[in-house]
Amino acid sequence: QVQLVESGGGLVQAGGSLRLSCAASGRTFSTYTMGWFRQAPGKEREFVVTISWSGGSTYYADSVKGRFTISRDNAKNTVYLQMNSLKPEDTAVYYCAATKFSVAVIHEGAYDCWGQGTQVTVSS
Repeated sequence: QVQLVESGGGLVQAGGSLRLSCAASGRTFSTYTMGWFRQAPGKEREFVVTISWSGGSTYYADSVKGRFTISRDNAKNTVYLQMNSLKPEDTAVYYCAATKFSVAVIHEGAYDCWGQGTQVTVSS
């Protein structure tokens, strides 16, 4: 398994941008499909985006498509989430997760490893 640590969250005005990072420990990071999920206050955790181990396959939730971009650097054991045109409804704790499935996966039950989360707050 890998250990995951998110960073880059914070407070931003609507329309602004943030870049989240998720650093993974271990030498097998490049074999994991990675995902970002988020949980807003009082709501269930929801899927945001996933990227396959090679980076060749991605899948976005409709709510973030065109605004968020996921990428990964396997040499640095890091996955990134670039968030542009942020909206107040993007406010949530964002979690990074890893799964051994070889394709992009949207179901959180398929993910084995989770980070502790990083808070993103978008003010109107």
